[in-house]
Amino acid sequence: MGQAAFEITATAHVSPDEYLRLECEALEKHEYFYGEIRAMAGASYVHNRICMNVGSALNVQLRGKSCAVVGSDQRLQILNVSAYVYPDVTVVCGKPEFNESRKPETLLNPTLLVEVLSASTADKDRSEKFMLYRQISSLQQYLMLDSRICLAELYTRQPNGNWLFAETRDLAAVLDLASIGCQVPLAEAYAGVTF
Repeated sequence: MGQAAFEITATAHVSPDEYLRLECEALEKHEYFYGEIRAMAGASYVHNRICMNVGSALNVQLRGKSCAVVGSDQRLQILNVSAYVYPDVTVVCGKPEFNESRKPETLLNPTLLVEVLSASTADKDRSEKFMLYRQISSLQQYLMLDSRICLAELYTRQPNGNWLFAETRDLAAVLDLASIGCQVPLAEAYAGVTF
């Protein structure tokens, strides 16, 4: 069936099983939100550069530890199949847990998620996706980095379940990713990026 399988109208609703079947046959990635399939657009050079910078910095700091960094091809399941998404960078600590009903594997237990914001994704990453991400019991931090300006937004789950928000536009700042024991200078996240 290939790519043609995703010629579905915006109002058509499909089951999670049908989405997973179609996604395994598709040439491009698609996310799934409560019955709606959404095609993922290609990312800009700046977006990809920021993802690689953050992923590389985390990978170096986590080498030999019990946490692993994976990129944007790692699918994540939320809310018992109500949503499937592809975060830009995912860190999982301890043993990764997967929904083994379909291949490729779908991760269930991220510790840190990173999204790089663009004009077309910023609103959804800040609202809809964060609302979904908050429901993942293993998730401890959610980092958003804007690709249009120097801006980091970090949410950290507190012991009482509330989320603490921190924001910086200072390139000299250091992002405290305590959930995975890492510190990432904002200048390193934005290395090679010109606004």
